[in-house]
Amino acid sequence: MNYIMSRYSIAFLVAIPLVRCAVVGRAPRASSFAGSTTTFEFPPPNVTATIPDPNFPVGSILGFAGPTPTGNEAEALATAPAFPKVETAYPLIQPDTADHQGSTFNVFHSWGNLAPWFSVDSSDFGLPSASPLIPEGCGITQAFLLHRHGARYPTGGSAPAAFAAKIHQAAAGAGFTASGPLAFLNDWTYKLGAEILTPFGREQLLELGVGFRVNYGDLLKGFNDLPVFRTTTEARMIDSALNFAAGFFGVQQFAESYHQLIEIEQEGFNSTLQPGNVCPNSGNSIGEFGGVQSSKWSAIFTPPIIKRLSWFITGVNLTTSDIIGMQQACAYETNALGFSSFCDLFTEEEWKQFEYFNDLSFWYGDGPGNPTAAARGIGWVQELVSRLTQTRITDFDSAVNKTIVTSPILFPLDQPIYVDATHDNVLSTIVTALNFTSLTRNGPLPTDHIPADQTWFSSRVAPFSSNLVGQVLSCPASSQPTHIRFLLNDGVLPLTGIQGCAANKDGLCELPSFIAGMQARIAEVDFQFDCFANFTIPIPDNIVDGRFPPALRNMTG
Repeated sequence: MNYIMSRYSIAFLVAIPLVRCAVVGRAPRASSFAGSTTTFEFPPPNVTATIPDPNFPVGSILGFAGPTPTGNEAEALATAPAFPKVETAYPLIQPDTADHQGSTFNVFHSWGNLAPWFSVDSSDFGLPSASPLIPEGCGITQAFLLHRHGARYPTGGSAPAAFAAKIHQAAAGAGFTASGPLAFLNDWTYKLGAEILTPFGREQLLELGVGFRVNYGDLLKGFNDLPVFRTTTEARMIDSALNFAAGFFGVQQFAESYHQLIEIEQEGFNSTLQPGNVCPNSGNSIGEFGGVQSSKWSAIFTPPIIKRLSWFITGVNLTTSDIIGMQQACAYETNALGFSSFCDLFTEEEWKQFEYFNDLSFWYGDGPGNPTAAARGIGWVQELVSRLTQTRITDFDSAVNKTIVTSPILFPLDQPIYVDATHDNVLSTIVTALNFTSLTRNGPLPTDHIPADQTWFSSRVAPFSSNLVGQVLSCPASSQPTHIRFLLNDGVLPLTGIQGCAANKDGLCELPSFIAGMQARIAEVDFQFDCFANFTIPIPDNIVDGRFPPALRNMTG
């Protein structure tokens, strides 16, 4: 019996590649346009909207608006019995995996910085009993929002674009044939633009604005002038800011309800919302170290995927870069088009491996493991302290823009609500500069395996529309602020890494202690050295606070 079973097993295993080859052989050849880029622009060419158009007068001219009394402001975080979590990404289709392991695994959450933002449980940050709701007996006096832009198309020269070019080159040349799970490549085209918001990305910021109004709207009662919110000049940054404002103030009202400060995002211009432009080391091999470290991991986890998928394609030799491009294409296509055929090519484990690929990239490129991270993020921390203490910044040894922060018009210090828009890498550097050590307690991250006790996840730190909220509280409730705490994508963060902040089940730190701790952090971060000095990253890289180790400075050139 054993002998018969053994012969049967051997025969079955030998037959597998023969069957697959036969399937590939019968599959139709790919279309010559496979992998080509397709685009569409609207409005149609040669059509220009006339604003205002006398044929289509606006509502304010027509009148007849009906009753327009407003209600009172909401403050759901202080009045509601429960907190609504962000758990879906409508209208995106929830992807499946190649092995269909079960409904509990969410592929969205394994996309790293390409994930749609979702509510993180405070327990994931080490505070199992904390809630985003205002702690009992406390009142909220001020809110600071730092958010990332919404979902966008890939940046120029992205891995998905490179994969598409490779597919099209093969299709237009000798040709290729794909079958089975890869059969869609035979007539697949690249439909992604570059860098601007997708429709879903616009929705994310609109909803973020609505949610912020519901949770913090009551703070508007403390304004004596129009708020000043900040963003930068890139198209996706302006669109994100305007969509947030439309959600927060209302479509017809937002243009007259606040001032939008737009900071120049270009090399050589100071801006804490894109500090890398004045930190040269973030643009050389030091800043690119995240790619070096993540590539070590991709070289480990992609070969089995290459071997499995290569059975289903002839005429194209798959590489590690192709696999990363295909996994990124899943995320980008879903965020842009609502669905992607690339998603269920990969198993649950392979998606976890892709998540870790992104985690390594951010840890060592823009997070605690990069020696320029704290220097890049410290300028925003200076601005936070300036706003909390209502004192002007006088030390400009950072990415702080002196023209902006010394102006009471451009940089008011008495707002109950502040809103700043930024990028994923900047948000990561600011989180590092703030020294939220609960995110780094298992660092540094290994490049040859996923640690069991991992605490740094790029999908929790910097997904699309990621939001960091600082809540200034009075405990007990009064008009005088006494405490502060931070929520990262709805998860309450411990502040025990900040000098003077004691452990607290609700993530609270006494405001004077927090300010003193931030002032100490500002003093210890050396922007000039970390951004301009000639040094190499120490190997092994055991940095966990985003600074070049002071003890090693005498070894630099």
